[in-house]
Amino acid sequence: MQGVDATESHATVHAVNIGGISATEVEIPPGVTVLSGRNATNRTSFLQTIMAAMGSDAATLKGDAEEGAVELSIDGEQYRRTLHRTGSGVRFEGDPYLDDPTLGNLFAFLLESNDARQAVLRKQELRDLIMEPVDTDEIQAEIDRLEANRAEVDDELDAVAELKEELPGLEQRKQELTGEIEDRREELAAIEADLESMESEVEESRAEKQKLDTKLEELRDLRADLESVRADIDIQQESIESLRRELADRRSEREELDTLDGDPQAVDSQLSELRTRKRTLESEVSELQDILQFNEEMLDGEETAVSEALRDTQADNPTDQLLDDAETVCWTCGSEVPTDRIEQTIETLRELRQQQTSEIRSIETDLAELREQKERFERQQRRKESLAAEIADAEAELQQRSSRLQQLRERREQLSEEVADLEQTVTELESEEFSEVLERHREANQQEFELERLESELAEVTDRIKTIESELARETELRERREAIVEELQEQRTRIDRTEREAVEEFNERMAEILEMLQYDNLARIWIERKQQSSQSDRATTFELHVVRTAESGVTYEDTIDHLSESEREVTGLTFALAGYLVHEVHETVPFMLLDSLEAIDSDRLADLVSYFAEYSEYLVVALLPEDARALSDEYTRITEI
Repeated sequence: MQGVDATESHATVHAVNIGGISATEVEIPPGVTVLSGRNATNRTSFLQTIMAAMGSDAATLKGDAEEGAVELSIDGEQYRRTLHRTGSGVRFEGDPYLDDPTLGNLFAFLLESNDARQAVLRKQELRDLIMEPVDTDEIQAEIDRLEANRAEVDDELDAVAELKEELPGLEQRKQELTGEIEDRREELAAIEADLESMESEVEESRAEKQKLDTKLEELRDLRADLESVRADIDIQQESIESLRRELADRRSEREELDTLDGDPQAVDSQLSELRTRKRTLESEVSELQDILQFNEEMLDGEETAVSEALRDTQADNPTDQLLDDAETVCWTCGSEVPTDRIEQTIETLRELRQQQTSEIRSIETDLAELREQKERFERQQRRKESLAAEIADAEAELQQRSSRLQQLRERREQLSEEVADLEQTVTELESEEFSEVLERHREANQQEFELERLESELAEVTDRIKTIESELARETELRERREAIVEELQEQRTRIDRTEREAVEEFNERMAEILEMLQYDNLARIWIERKQQSSQSDRATTFELHVVRTAESGVTYEDTIDHLSESEREVTGLTFALAGYLVHEVHETVPFMLLDSLEAIDSDRLADLVSYFAEYSEYLVVALLPEDARALSDEYTRITEI
């Protein structure tokens, strides 16, 4: 992990009407910056100002302001966001540092309400929080795309394998044809030699012979035509059978699609209902956040218009001043109530916000499933339409080929009759005197016909061999391509598993280092176990947090989270957030890490913890009470007024 580079430029934050801040401008150098001060000194508000500049919506407007703004100058660039009060909350506009603040909100902006810190305290499922930034839908879509590519390459390789199996037979057939052609040429040459000697003896019958030759030539042409027609008939019959099989397959597929269950309209209705519910919950969560922020600021003592008014009201009442430590004037109704009751109410609101946030996440999961279901319906409908077109095309082609087959059969009958007639004519032209000569002419004619047929077949076989050899040349390329796809598939499939394992390893390693550094009494180890869930579970894995203590006798035993001290719990929550920070490499996109509400950790341990965290962030900004700040290194930048 990279440490702080002292050569980096300072960051400047300018804020107007944010939280309890009216206006301020603060310069933050690289390294550790300590915001030192008592409560009501706007330390938390300033941290929220940085968060707002980064892109978070956790900041609030000053109680008496309708608009606010924050500007951040860093690395020679400027970023500005504005806040506007609306009827339902606060609207954010402008150009923040981060396009998506999710990683920052989860693992870098570690204020008291940070989900990663609170997950340990509230015993929530740690695995879900670590995996929240991982877009599992995108990973699955990439896996589907790669599997489709692999199937396409496999089909091509299967085709190449079939061609490879075909090649030896073709090579053998080529050799056979070459030998047959040579034999035919030799036989034809011998026949022609015999005819040459015979013709000198029957010169006077040449006219009749020429007539016979003409008929024999015609007969050869007719037989060639007849053979060609028969071959065309075979081809058409094979094509028709293939078309019928394809047509049956498509009709079967269409029937299967017609029987699929599902109601697209019901899915659309559910999507609409869930989206409406999600918007309602998000609005309520936003309102709860504003209410919690306001009440937390009131409890912390940060000045607002309401707190000033309440203070003025109490100024002349000596009795109220005596009771000030035990009771608080409710800034909602004006009556005096115990402070702890207000804190209990705020905690109840926090729990309500957490419940609604959990429901939003559950709704998002349901929405994703419904969208997938809707997309499946749409794919089925598109496939039905495609099948209808393919069936229509196949039926038209089948009709066309059937018509062509009938025409070829009629042509075959016609040629067969013509061949029979011509053979009869040739027979009549033959005489006993010249029967031997005519027979040799007929043999020569037949040899020429066979020779042409063999040479034509040899040309076809040779072309087919060249085509196959060309396809076989692609086999190496296809196998390399498939190997790359398989490697990428493996990478995508193990991405979630790898992230989970890295998160557990980071937490366990950092937790061990931090516990050794902070030296808590009898606390031997805090570690996470990654456990596989049953097949019925929605999650493949879960994170189980273990606490191991050492008894006075030296024997170790397993304890529970409930028995951790407040300091130990805070340290555990912060370490878990740091594990997420490291696994998702947040430092590469988010330059700030923010720490607040660390009073539960004693000063000496806090100094060590800040020093440890400082190794991982370019800018570490920590809000501390003065007595805690004194324990930190004098090398750190200190800001005492906001």
